[in-house]
Amino acid sequence: MGGRPRRQRDRPVYNTSHGCSCIATGVCMSGHNKWSTIKHKKGKLDAKRGKLFTKIIRELTTAAREGGGDQGGNPRLRAAVLAAKAANMPNDTLQKAIQRGTGELPGVAYEEIVYEGYGPGGVAVLVSTLTDNRNRTAGEVRHAFTKAGGNLGQMGCVAHLFERVGVLDFDRASVDVDAILEAGLEAGADDVVDSESNIDVITDPKNFERVRDALVAKGFTPASAEISMRASTTTALEGAQAKSMLELAEALEDLDDVQEVFSNFDISEAEMERLS
Repeated sequence: MGGRPRRQRDRPVYNTSHGCSCIATGVCMSGHNKWSTIKHKKGKLDAKRGKLFTKIIRELTTAAREGGGDQGGNPRLRAAVLAAKAANMPNDTLQKAIQRGTGELPGVAYEEIVYEGYGPGGVAVLVSTLTDNRNRTAGEVRHAFTKAGGNLGQMGCVAHLFERVGVLDFDRASVDVDAILEAGLEAGADDVVDSESNIDVITDPKNFERVRDALVAKGFTPASAEISMRASTTTALEGAQAKSMLELAEALEDLDDVQEVFSNFDISEAEMERLS
């Protein structure tokens, strides 16, 4: 992915969260996880359900436990702190979550497990979880897949279709496309993807913070900024399969143990309007 960023128009969508963990959200949504883009357009469903803080707290605690409480030497923790601040998490809540991770306060140790499977239409799905009970989590994830007409697969069955990337997402109507392209080039981005409604600046995860800070310094504030998973291929869905896939993604995101959902489905803007 090195070299000069490429300005691409109407590039096919790459997967559905995160997310978050941009978690809860078509247009040919570009560049990364389609589900994450849909969630953003829906207005952060996790926040409405009161689940966003829970997910961020788990990530803060786990990041601090794995890499220590110093943000300067812990990129994962820095990203979690940024997510917490973006969600307007009280500083006291943020600090206590970190202290549980470093052992300064008692807390639960969460295990990181990624589940892989196939959704409606055979689309690839990755489910990132942080859990204190793997049997409970596995059962809940399997049930969500089965209910939507999909199935949970073996480790490695779809992971090879995804690569980890940094994604800075901008509302196309609010930025100058050529200016973003030039700024992305100067900041060291790998790709700039131009679609109908979004501009995505794609980076190597190692360069994510540097590129983000450089763009913000030039006045380009992203609608979202995250380390995400990008799929090498996409599968177009419509009708009942599209509806079932959105229901599956939302059901997975609704689980307390799920941090992020990634998929390679593509649903057109016209189809999204029909489903809404």
